[in-house]
Amino acid sequence: MTQDISRYQRQYLFQKIGEEGQRKLLKSRVTIIGCGALGTVLVNTLGRAGVGFMRIVDRDFIEWNNLQRQVLFDEDDIRQNIPKAIAAAEKIKKINSQIEVEAIVSDVNFTNVENFITDVDLVLDGTDNFETRFLLNDACVKRGKPWIYSAVVGSHGLSMVILPKKTACLRCVFESAPPPELTPTCDTAGILAPASVVIASFASVEAIKFLIGSIGELNRTLYSYDVWTREAKQFRLEGLRDQTDCPACKQGKFEYLSGEQAPKTTTLCGRNAVQVVRPSQTRMDFESLAERLKPLGTIKFNRFMLQAQIDGFDFTVFPDGRAIIKGTNDHAQAKTLYSKYVGV
Repeated sequence: MTQDISRYQRQYLFQKIGEEGQRKLLKSRVTIIGCGALGTVLVNTLGRAGVGFMRIVDRDFIEWNNLQRQVLFDEDDIRQNIPKAIAAAEKIKKINSQIEVEAIVSDVNFTNVENFITDVDLVLDGTDNFETRFLLNDACVKRGKPWIYSAVVGSHGLSMVILPKKTACLRCVFESAPPPELTPTCDTAGILAPASVVIASFASVEAIKFLIGSIGELNRTLYSYDVWTREAKQFRLEGLRDQTDCPACKQGKFEYLSGEQAPKTTTLCGRNAVQVVRPSQTRMDFESLAERLKPLGTIKFNRFMLQAQIDGFDFTVFPDGRAIIKGTNDHAQAKTLYSKYVGV
């Protein structure tokens, strides 16, 4: 039976999409890695556009300062302690019941990233750190999976379409991650909501082009835009892949995917917090953990997470044993606190 596409009429009246393009969108599948400032705009835009299947992967929960820029969330989500991926999926299902949405609350790391991307047509970057982006680049290059890089800090953002083996990959452009102390983040430079909306919108348009088969119209540059100054730049990348000896797309060395470069702790942007991931992802028994921690502080939990306030630190523990420890940016201290209160 032919699917009703009348709800998308204003979109497919645009001749470059048309009814045929709309039906292609409804059959397409994407994974969105990260559901913060960029990711919520990607989910919102592509869900409304009629992308048939969206997998949303995010490790985090919602805080009050997220509401300034993360467009799918509201205060009720915070009061209910709903993880970002779950909240985004529930919102977009109310907006468009015609599509399928899968929410995964998980840290994206070298042990699982390939599982999240193998059965989709396109991968979109909604992350906030270079390590995860290089990991995503490794996985997509290895699997031959097209993906779209996006990044925003302050009022400025970048976007780039990556077609493995055809265009420059992320490591062709950025050989290595810049040192954290030299890299502005939303913690040090802030972030304007319009910047994330604009950059994610650019990425969404490129996603739609790709998914309807308009490959020739894809932007092949590293696109830079500043919403404050309205300065736009396009860095041409033609021939860059042939000019570099990229470890990923030329040498086939996937250092991030192999775990060689995988951090066990990650500083979270703008949060004064560190995420700790334990090597084995054994499911946590929240009832037992809550009982053990109850004498030490304030404890609450649901099936999604356990939250504890102990010794001036806020712990958020997830079912896979991953924890976000708020109140420190010191990785060594975070590991010590994890070992002391959550367990090795």
